Amino acid sequence: MNLDKILDEAIKLDASDVHLICDNKPMLRIARTLSPVPDSKILTQEDMNELYDYLVKGNVDKDEVFNTTRKLDMSYEYKDIRLRVNLSLSDDIPLCTLRLIKNELPPYEALGVPDIVRRMTYQPQGLILVTGKTNSGKSTTLNALINHINENQNKKILTLENPVEYKHHSKKSLIVQKEVGKGKDSLSFSDGVKNTLREDCDILVIGEIRDKVTMEAAIEMAESGHLVIGTLHTKSCAETIDRMINFYEVRDQASVKYLLSALLKLVVSQRLLQGIDGKLVLVPEVMVVDNVVAGIIRKEKLSVSEIEDAIQSNAEIGSIGLINSLAELFVQGKITLEQAKAQIEEKNLAILNRTIMQLKIKHDK
Repeated sequence: MNLDKILDEAIKLDASDVHLICDNKPMLRIARTLSPVPDSKILTQEDMNELYDYLVKGNVDKDEVFNTTRKLDMSYEYKDIRLRVNLSLSDDIPLCTLRLIKNELPPYEALGVPDIVRRMTYQPQGLILVTGKTNSGKSTTLNALINHINENQNKKILTLENPVEYKHHSKKSLIVQKEVGKGKDSLSFSDGVKNTLREDCDILVIGEIRDKVTMEAAIEMAESGHLVIGTLHTKSCAETIDRMINFYEVRDQASVKYLLSALLKLVVSQRLLQGIDGKLVLVPEVMVVDNVVAGIIRKEKLSVSEIEDAIQSNAEIGSIGLINSLAELFVQGKITLEQAKAQIEEKNLAILNRTIMQLKIKHDK
């Protein structure tokens, strides 16, 4: 197997991911569609074993992590392009997924992320979360925020990532990037966060908050007067709150709710849809935590519908409901009505239709 040739095709066709799986042709994901690499052959078990040896390159730590956990996340560089690599197993044969990371970050303004998210990075302390499912553009948004802070604020920024994707260079800010994992800069996210308290940083960026230990460390960091920006794999703002609370035992949840209601400043939840023009379109949901949302978080029983209603009615402070985002994108001609409907529950279809009508009247004026 010629990995260089496959990667050359991926770069030429502007693919986001490369999938290398035994008994299949190498596949590229281009604007959400999977296509085989032109003129490629079916991959054999020998190809996959050779690929594993080539990527791991005899690194004892990487080999031990893979053999212990049956998976490995790492970075790889080809022609000045960084790739996020995941190795795992299927039928005891290695398989590989590579994510191509563009050298040039798109400007924050071009992403479609509401400006309130950028403005919130000027908060002196607190917690900002960028959430969404896999392949929803979280890393791009996170790194665009880092870049914007780096260019416009005089801060010390420390990032914890697995692996490091975009390489930032200090501009107006001082920036330190640490890779998390065995044999890396920090053994775990939680260890990295705890050590940050001794590193005199202003802003901490956590590539992924996966567990209670990391969540506790992030809260402690925010409590001690720092701004913490992190990501979670959740599909909505309300689900994000629920996930964070459920990291904890029931007996501890009341105190955690009070902490979150005081420290959480903003949650942005992202989805990516293939637009009418074939390009990916960002669908944001934004929750600015004001007194109303903080009060809902502190309640004994968390109500998802109350949070959603609060987001919908808080547009004047920057909150944006999912339905509003979908309706706006439809009225702008970027997505179809069917796509918009597919993103929400049936009970909310009437609200979507009403919002579309209101926006059309507003645009006609």
